[in-house]
Amino acid sequence: MILVPITYKGGVFRLDEVIDYIEDLGGYVVQRHNIASEVVLQVLMPQADIENLKEFSRPLAGEIIDSPLVGTEIAVVIPSLEIHHLPHSACDVAEYLRANGSKSNILGMARGFGKRIAQLNDEERDLINEHDMAVYVLGNFASCIEKKFPKLRRGVTVPIILTGAPARDVLEEQTDPPVAGYVGGLGRFMHRTQTGEDIERLDAVIAEVEKVIAKRRAEIANDPLSVSPAKIQDIIKQQLPEIEEVYSPSPLAVQLNGLRVKLSYPKYSDIIRNLVIEDDVKIGDVADVLPSRMRDYVLIRIRPLSETNIVV
Repeated sequence: MILVPITYKGGVFRLDEVIDYIEDLGGYVVQRHNIASEVVLQVLMPQADIENLKEFSRPLAGEIIDSPLVGTEIAVVIPSLEIHHLPHSACDVAEYLRANGSKSNILGMARGFGKRIAQLNDEERDLINEHDMAVYVLGNFASCIEKKFPKLRRGVTVPIILTGAPARDVLEEQTDPPVAGYVGGLGRFMHRTQTGEDIERLDAVIAEVEKVIAKRRAEIANDPLSVSPAKIQDIIKQQLPEIEEVYSPSPLAVQLNGLRVKLSYPKYSDIIRNLVIEDDVKIGDVADVLPSRMRDYVLIRIRPLSETNIVV
C-alpha cells in the first residue's frame, strides 16, 4: 500500500474524530501544528481514501491540500554562519520548505567560505547524507561557485539542488558532474524574500525539490520498504513513552526511507531494535538502527523488501 502525502487544515472542533478517521483509513499523522484556533495536520494516507477524508471533513470546513514534501527531511547547506557569508535567503528557503510540509535543517559549514580554502569535513558530509536531499544556497559570483562547489559536494550521495545568483544556464554549465536541480537568481541579498519576484524564486526551489522527491518515491515504490516510516513512528510513540518527554522540535522526523529519533543512541538503540511492529517482527528485523551525526540521536534506515522478504 502506497501512502500519499497531504495536509489537513481545519479547526479544533471535532478534531479527534478527524484524526481517528485518518487512522481508521490506514493513514498516519506525521506532524501536528496548532496555530491559534487552527490545526494543521501533515498526513500520509492511502490514495484511494483521500476523497473519503474530503467528504468527512467537508461539514467541519476542513481543507485537504496535496503536499508532496510531507514525510521528508531536507538539509539547507550554506557556506558559513558568519554574517559576511551567510546568504540571507537561506532562512527563507528553509522556512518555505517547512511551509510546504518538509522538515528542514540549516547546516552552516565550518570552512565553507573562500575559493582557495573552502572544504567539507567528514562530520558535515555524513550529516548531509542523513537527509533525503540537500539544497545548497550559495552566493553571487559564478567563478566563486565554480571553484568552491566541487569541494563542498565531495562525498555527498543524496540528491543536491544548487542555488545561487547566476542564471540557471550558467549554474548548469559550470557544474560537472551535474546535480539534481538548479535555481538561479537566488544569491545573497540584503532583504527578506517578500516581493512577488522573490516568492517566485522560492517557488522555483520547491518545484525542483518536488521533482527530486517524486523521483525518489518512484524508485522506492519499485522495491518497497519492509515497513512504512510513518508506521515505525506510530510504534515508537505507542511503545516508548520517553519520546513524549523530548522537547526538541519534531522528536520524530520522518524521512523517505526511515526516520530520525531524538533520543540518546547509547541508551535507546537496543530498546528501539526490540520494539515489536507486528506478531514477532521487530524493528531490528526490518531496519538498521544507527548512531546519527546529529548530537547523539538515533537514525533508523528501513531495508527494502528485496533484502528482508518481509512486509508489515
